[in-house]
Amino acid sequence: MSNEAKEIYLSHLSADPVIFGFENNELKVLLVKMNYRDKWLLPGGYVRKDEDLDDAVQRIIKERTGLSDVYLQEFGVFGKKSRSEDYFEDFDETLFHKQRFISIGYLALYNPSGSDLVKDELSQSCEWVFVSQLGDFDLAMDHREIIEKALLSLREKIAIRPIGYNLLPEKFTLSEIQKLYETILGKELNRGNFYRKIKNLGILKKLDEQRRGGAHKSPDLYTFDEENYQKALQNGLTNW
Repeated sequence: MSNEAKEIYLSHLSADPVIFGFENNELKVLLVKMNYRDKWLLPGGYVRKDEDLDDAVQRIIKERTGLSDVYLQEFGVFGKKSRSEDYFEDFDETLFHKQRFISIGYLALYNPSGSDLVKDELSQSCEWVFVSQLGDFDLAMDHREIIEKALLSLREKIAIRPIGYNLLPEKFTLSEIQKLYETILGKELNRGNFYRKIKNLGILKKLDEQRRGGAHKSPDLYTFDEENYQKALQNGLTNW
């Protein structure tokens, strides 16, 4: 496949999407394990000579995981001189994959409960992994560093952009969206202050429904106002 790859893909350029999900009040990241070597990686890949970079990343995610229409945003560039060569150390130096690659990191958000993962022929596994348990996983190349930087980028972005549309179910409580923010930030937030701020953003719509089944008072359900949410994505948050 090496000679074919040289004809199809750009040399020295790859993309590594860090796809975060939120489930059971914990943050997850999507990883794959290749048939070659018992190590975990981000579902990355190479850019074709005839496609735009953003289109390439959507294609890569679809081919590697089965997911489509994933929210994406660039967050970093990774170019240490030996970041990928060691992973293919058993192969000849002429192998396309063994050359030095500069990788573009993409931050992606997806709801794991709505995902139907499909691994590609190069992988033995494609799984959502709790970020809190990443220390138990043997990650290849510099992918642990990429994930850590993606998480830092996500924490920075929630101060200026709304978050949750791609991570929460269609209907959710204020407590659930607060837990999402707390999980990403890694700290507890004052409930009263958070509720007031999130309501003032104008990105939520209160529904005439309550979450049933608990022992306490049934909390109100909310959904995102898609139009206002998209405006806030484009223009930033003004009342946060």
